[in-house]
Amino acid sequence: MTAFSPLAIGPHIVQPPVVLAPMAGITNAPFRTLCREFSGGKGLFVSEMITTRALVERNEKTMQLIRFDATEQPRSIQLYGVDPVTVGKAVRMIVDEDLADHIDLNFGCPVPKVTRKGGGSALPYKRPLLRAILHEAVANAGDLPVTMKMRKGIDDDHITFLDAGRIAVEEGVTAIALHGRTAAQHYGGTADWDAIARLKEHVPEIPVLGNGDIWSADDALRMMRETGCDGVVVGRGCLGRPWLFADLVAGFEGTGAYAAPGLRVVADAMVRHARLLGEWLGDEARGVIDFRKHVAWYLKGFSVGSEMRKKLAITSSLDELRAQLSELDLDQPWPVGADGPRGRTSGNNRVVLPDGWLKDPYDCAGVSEDAELDTSGG
Repeated sequence: MTAFSPLAIGPHIVQPPVVLAPMAGITNAPFRTLCREFSGGKGLFVSEMITTRALVERNEKTMQLIRFDATEQPRSIQLYGVDPVTVGKAVRMIVDEDLADHIDLNFGCPVPKVTRKGGGSALPYKRPLLRAILHEAVANAGDLPVTMKMRKGIDDDHITFLDAGRIAVEEGVTAIALHGRTAAQHYGGTADWDAIARLKEHVPEIPVLGNGDIWSADDALRMMRETGCDGVVVGRGCLGRPWLFADLVAGFEGTGAYAAPGLRVVADAMVRHARLLGEWLGDEARGVIDFRKHVAWYLKGFSVGSEMRKKLAITSSLDELRAQLSELDLDQPWPVGADGPRGRTSGNNRVVLPDGWLKDPYDCAGVSEDAELDTSGG
C-alpha cells in the first residue's frame, strides 16, 4: 500500500488527508458529528456554506449554522461572498470572536441563485475580484489558515482553475480544493481528475485537494495515486452513508475491511441522525422533518417498498420513525452496488450569470455588496 503524507492546513494536521465537503442543508453539526464518530475523530469536517453578509449582520439562522459541537477540532467554516469588504469583515469577526479555527472560501457552488449574482463558481472568471476577495480574507485572518474550493471554470470555453490557483498562491491561500467539473456540468458526467493533476503541477507550493466522483475509499486512494493530490474532499458519496469516513480511515491506514452495514445498523444510524437533528434544532419534530431528505439516501439499494418509503418520508416524531423502521426486514445485508453514485447526478448546460459577465474577465463593474446573499446554507 502506498503511504500518503498527512495534510497540513496551516497548523492543523489532517490524517488521513480526508475532508468532508460543505453541502447545503446537509453538513450541519449533527451530520458532522455522525461522520466524525465513524472516522474516530480523524479528518476535517467543514460547515455548510455561510454567507458573509448574513454572518456580519448576525442573521439568526446563520448564527445557528456556525455553532460547533465542543468535540469539533478544528472548527471549520466555509464562507461565501462576492464583496471583498464584506468578506474581510466576516473573516475579522470570526477571528475576533473565536468562531472557528479554519476558513474555507466557496468558489465552487453552481446553483443559479449563487451564480446569477456572480458568486460561487462564476466568480473566479473575474480575476481581479477573486484576487481582491482572497487578499481581504487572508489579510484579516491573522493566524487562521484560509483555503478555497473551486471548479474548473464556468464551462469548457471559460476555464479558470489554473489562473485562480496561481492567484491563490500569490495571495497567501493555504490550500486549494478542485472539483473536477465546470459549473455547466453541475453534477453530471464524469469528474476530470486530470485537471486535479494539472493544478497540482501548476501550484506545487501549496496542498491541492481533489473532489469529484469519490464514492468509496478505493476511489479516494486511486485519486491520490493518479493525480498526486495532497488530499481528497468527499461530498455526495457520504449522503446516507456517514460510515464512509470509517472506510476512508481503514483504506488510508490499511487496517482492514470496509463497512457494509446491514439494514438493522443503518436503521439505528437513521434514528440517531434524526435525534441529533432534533437536539440541535431544539425540537424533536423539526429534527425528524429535517431528516426526511436523508431517508432515500440511507435506504438506497435495500428492499423497501414504495409505500413504506412514502411513510418514512412523512414521519414527524422519533417514535413514529422507529415504528416504521421496525416493520422492515432489518436482517437485509448491505446491498450490492449501494456504495456507488448517489445524490444529484444530472448535468445542466446553462449557467445563470449576471448580464455581460463573460464579456471581459477583468471588468468587475456592476459587482457590489448588493450581490451578497442575506441567508446562509446555500
